[in-house]
Amino acid sequence: MDITSFTGITSEYINAFAENNRLVDVSDQSFQSVLDSAMNMLNETNQLQADASAATMEFVLGKADNPHDMQIAGEKALTALQYTTAVRDKLLEAYKEIMNMQI
Repeated sequence: MDITSFTGITSEYINAFAENNRLVDVSDQSFQSVLDSAMNMLNETNQLQADASAATMEFVLGKADNPHDMQIAGEKALTALQYTTAVRDKLLEAYKEIMNMQI
């Protein structure tokens, strides 16, 4: 289904956004850049979790009228947490594989 007519967002826009908002500089393959990227991802996940909690509290206290904003914040936080967990699992799997290598 082509959603361009609804949103006005094209694949060129998405590609340009992805190019301008990279977490890792692909030209820098050092361990430090990978570690910095992981720390940025953790910080972003933490911020999204805090935003979701704040949106929930605002809704519960009656300060927010729109439950959709609360749900969107919660889904963003959940998606970020699932992604962070998947990356952590892959890193642990790689570490275990390296430790099992025989020299």
